[in-house]
Amino acid sequence: MIKKLIHRIFRRGTRPSPVHSHASSGPKRIAKKAHRIDPHLLSKNAVKVTHTLQQAGYQAYIVGGAVRDLALGIGPKDFDVATNATPDQVQKLFRKSRLIGRRFQIVHVTFFGKERPEIIEVSTFRALLENAGDHVADSGRILRDNVWGTQVEDATRRDFTINAMYYDPATETVLDYHGGMADMQQRTLRMIGDPAKRYREDPVRMLRAIRFAAKTGFTLAPETRAPIATLAKLIHDVPAARLFDEILKLLMSGYSWKAIQGLREAGLHHGVLPLLDRALDPPAGIAGGDAFIRLALGNTDERIQNGKGVSAGFLFATLLWPDLLHNWQKHLASGMANVPALHAAMDDTIGNQNKGMMIQRRFEADMREIWAMQPRFDKRIGRFPHRMLELPRFRAGYDFMLLRCATGERPASLGQWWTDFIEADLAGREQLLTAVKDEVVRTGSSGPAAKRRRRRKPKTAGGPTAGGLDAE
Repeated sequence: MIKKLIHRIFRRGTRPSPVHSHASSGPKRIAKKAHRIDPHLLSKNAVKVTHTLQQAGYQAYIVGGAVRDLALGIGPKDFDVATNATPDQVQKLFRKSRLIGRRFQIVHVTFFGKERPEIIEVSTFRALLENAGDHVADSGRILRDNVWGTQVEDATRRDFTINAMYYDPATETVLDYHGGMADMQQRTLRMIGDPAKRYREDPVRMLRAIRFAAKTGFTLAPETRAPIATLAKLIHDVPAARLFDEILKLLMSGYSWKAIQGLREAGLHHGVLPLLDRALDPPAGIAGGDAFIRLALGNTDERIQNGKGVSAGFLFATLLWPDLLHNWQKHLASGMANVPALHAAMDDTIGNQNKGMMIQRRFEADMREIWAMQPRFDKRIGRFPHRMLELPRFRAGYDFMLLRCATGERPASLGQWWTDFIEADLAGREQLLTAVKDEVVRTGSSGPAAKRRRRRKPKTAGGPTAGGLDAE
């Protein structure tokens, strides 16, 4: 029966290959001397989960991306476990666990350590859904996915061959159903089954294909890449929250710039996700917009690759900054004062983005604070700079301002002044403030530090990038 189901899922548009023959003849068992997975890279908690399930009489394996990374010699950030135990049965074995998800029920088993909690995600083997009726939409997208099956079915249901390998820590054996290890050796990313059908089942797989290719440096197999451009519109069918999570994963992958370029090459960016559309094609008249985004993403990738944290709000603020500048200039040209024009531009920019992929409110609040802080960096008089240092998001706003200086949007001297001010003691800060005041008196400039510019409307020509952002 299983063989018939597997034959049916591959019956159209799929060339015979060793990838598929593995599933029908059973998995290839790869011993430790061949896969060379270092046990020291394993999560002790993931091993504990598999051991507990096996001791209770169930099958349990570390699965998916963790096995891929382990085989590449990379320490996985997250560990997933697959088992034939149902979610209810899993919960009974682990006191600190909870059932999550409706469309795809899984169990989160939480372990509390010295540094931070670790969550091991436990999923039950899924069945093939060829004849699942109301589980699949007319478009082919899977609506509900809580039909339990066997391991061979579960392997066939997974997206890419390199993610369909199962590792048993007890025997140190890898079960490879679809030739994932061979594809890894050839540095190829290949979809299991008919790629077009699999993308229709879950359009997010198109984004995952680009993200995995960027992260691993693997090449998408021609038949895996080919349908993406024509099926890109299916991204609109994905629930907003899930789409946001996947885009966030892509941007936080440590290879975000490469991934975004991959979206362009695959035809996934244009008109589908406004945020990425503008990141790749900044509005006309905004000089250096692409350089700003590339520098921001490069810094983000470097921090992630070095194990440092990154603020999602900061990241989205940088990606939408060229669009915000465009809207800001537009409102200034209409005669609005500087700060009201900035806030109107924020509303326009976020409103336009949310037509495609809605950004969560908690990140939107961070973005607005970072953007609102930018004109205030020009106001270097009295106690104002001291009060700036006390703002909760000051560091994020400061880092954002440094990016603007690095791309020539703002003078490098402005960034250096604030860097010196942050590092100086109280006497040093007063000297810096005095120097700004003396410079205004010496040059007769009515620059951003001068109080008498407070209520003056800015010139419409050039907008915020041309002659200094007035404070308030």
